[in-house]
Amino acid sequence: MRVVIVGGGIVGCASAYYLAERGAEVVVCERSNVGAGSTERSAGGIRAQFSTPVNVALSRASVRVWERFEEEFGTDIAYRRPGYLFLAREEATAEGLADAVAVQNELGVPSELLTPEEAHERCPGLRRESFRAATYSPTDGFSDPHLALQGFAASARESGAEIRTGVEVTDVLREGDAVVGVETTEGRIEAEFVVNAAGPWARRIGGMAGVDLPVVPERRQIAVVEPETPVPESVPLTIDLDTGSYFRPERDGAALVGGHFSPSASADPDAYDRTTDLDWTVEALERAADCATYFGPETRVRRGWAGLYAVTPDHHPIIEETVPGFVNAVGFSGHGFQHAPATGQLVAELVFEGSASLVDISELDGARFAEGRTVEERNVA
Repeated sequence: MRVVIVGGGIVGCASAYYLAERGAEVVVCERSNVGAGSTERSAGGIRAQFSTPVNVALSRASVRVWERFEEEFGTDIAYRRPGYLFLAREEATAEGLADAVAVQNELGVPSELLTPEEAHERCPGLRRESFRAATYSPTDGFSDPHLALQGFAASARESGAEIRTGVEVTDVLREGDAVVGVETTEGRIEAEFVVNAAGPWARRIGGMAGVDLPVVPERRQIAVVEPETPVPESVPLTIDLDTGSYFRPERDGAALVGGHFSPSASADPDAYDRTTDLDWTVEALERAADCATYFGPETRVRRGWAGLYAVTPDHHPIIEETVPGFVNAVGFSGHGFQHAPATGQLVAELVFEGSASLVDISELDGARFAEGRTVEERNVA
């Protein structure tokens, strides 16, 4: 069985690995270089503190792989687990966090609802007087996206997958209702299955197959800074849900600062600014300083970058065989990196069994938007 995967990011490479491991003849078509889309620009977060059961399940299935990644793939991905700390300023946000913890605990996630004083114990620089409540889970953390991607890509190749870089898919081929391959800048490739793992380009690839995917590329920014006061490496990845700001420790007291503070607008994945905006950087540091005492006027910016989220209306992915032979694994809304291990296994199940068993993904079909069955994720950064 031949499978063509469109997109050489971490979702595409994880899918290639799990498909090749099961004996598929896999060809990955990447228009640029492996990871050149969103993966290499990710913050690398890995968490189970989501507000919906399906996202929690995707996280738990993925964490089982992240925990043994070095053993299985032979790559140290710098996986660190200082936890995630979600913060609420508003009463409604605090109530939402309490509801989310109940969902998480029922599914085996050891998260807990904290008072501002308890949150301050986890993040000593926290301006606790500004917050009503927080949640924390010790099993959350982050890793290096580049190392993780290279681990999946190398193992996919070792398992027999072919990863073609500089090869762009220009059309998805159909015979009747079924997809039968792709046309590329290097010619036609026939296949029993085509997997759309194109990230910000997902809607474009879907359109080639006659499928309208509500996936919009949205630009997000990150800065690496030297805080006024060094951030200890034991501090969790801290998210101020009501302001949209977040930060996490880097090595040697540095910090990664991010957030989205203005109305979302679509971006052209072929022509967007990959550097940070000065106005955004100033606002990001002001909001971080309003959250924690680590940041202040003496904070220095080392570098920054921008990348793209592939966003759906409910911030959940579409994972399904949408038409015969055409599998979508798209629209992760910023969560594609951390959910890639589970997604790769689910793609392999859809190809070989025709249905998924690792996680119940029945809610993640593309028809849910038109039918009003969306499942809104509230814990979005």
